[in-house]
Amino acid sequence: MSLRLGGLHHITMITADARENVGFYAELLGLRLVKKTVNFDEPAAYHLYFGDESGSPGSILTWFGFPDAAPGRPGPGMIHRIELGVPSATSLEFWEQRLHDADHPVKRSEGAVEFTDYEGLGLALVLSDDSEPPLTAHYPEIPHEHAITGLRGARAYSADDSGDTDEGGLLSETLGFERLPGEYFLDGTLRSFRWAYDPPPDRPGIQGAGTVHHIAWACEDADQPVWQERVREAGRQVTPVLDREYFTSIYFREPQGVLFEIATLGPGFAVDEDADHLGEALKLPPQHEHLREELEARLTPLENPRARGAASQ
Repeated sequence: MSLRLGGLHHITMITADARENVGFYAELLGLRLVKKTVNFDEPAAYHLYFGDESGSPGSILTWFGFPDAAPGRPGPGMIHRIELGVPSATSLEFWEQRLHDADHPVKRSEGAVEFTDYEGLGLALVLSDDSEPPLTAHYPEIPHEHAITGLRGARAYSADDSGDTDEGGLLSETLGFERLPGEYFLDGTLRSFRWAYDPPPDRPGIQGAGTVHHIAWACEDADQPVWQERVREAGRQVTPVLDREYFTSIYFREPQGVLFEIATLGPGFAVDEDADHLGEALKLPPQHEHLREELEARLTPLENPRARGAASQ
């Protein structure tokens, strides 16, 4: 069988306000906070994961929490919009009203509701693909028939106006994306995902709060070394395999400059926490466990809305 990616794994951003991050994504959007840990390379910063009930690949949005991060802005070689699926046109109406009631301006277009989060990150709710199982979380304020169903697409700014967004065939030949008019389509073994480029703005980007750090594609655990070699053979510099506790990762940049990751499907978020209590305790990787007392004193206390809801019942 030919080598294929599973689809999207996760997308990771930067925030300067971890508490607001939980409020927006877990309470307003109704995603489940499935892991509260730290940036493995800079443990004084949170790494928060949101997704469906089990943190399935394809549902996951994550944030590095750097309290001193200055506001960023997307520019050439950076992702500027993330698209989240919803089940129906009626769901778009529900979300348009919910966001309006929460004082988040929206732009309604055909088949989409566009808005930004509290730090200006570009988001859009779009209609889901009915052929794929929904990846939903349960939140009491959001009717199940309108819950977000997973990540459906992302748009980045190209590095220049040349139109050659697939230099060397990295996307179409190495990674298996199908090139369509105006976009790329990844028909993964688990889920599909749409990836597109827009012309670059006339100003440089700034990595900071409200911007995307990287996007990760999912692979079978045993396939990761093969992907690493394929990317290397395509002429891209690729990192060694890095252990992220809940998956292992390799990183490289695609020709436009966006940081790509290929992450394994396993072992998953229940490896160090009961599945019914994901994201409730601060979980540290073994190499940082000796810093627990210091980190718990330094990190902003965060309450998982799921734990609060269970305690009130």
